[in-house]
Amino acid sequence: MAELKYEITEHLGVLSQRTGWSKELNLVSWNDRDPKFDIRDWSPDKAKMSKGITLTREEILALRDLLNELEL
Repeated sequence: MAELKYEITEHLGVLSQRTGWSKELNLVSWNDRDPKFDIRDWSPDKAKMSKGITLTREEILALRDLLNELEL
């Protein structure tokens, strides 16, 4: 399997934390591509990660609009 390259280009915030790991919203460049919005759990040193979701700018704006419509 090819090595996965990633770079957190901008840390946007922490959504939650558990046992040292934190669920974060970041801008991440995967395999030298343009950065995308990324939500996933990261180990404290950012060497390990869980499965997550990566969103384009258009998708994150659509998600924002959907969340704004919800009565929470």
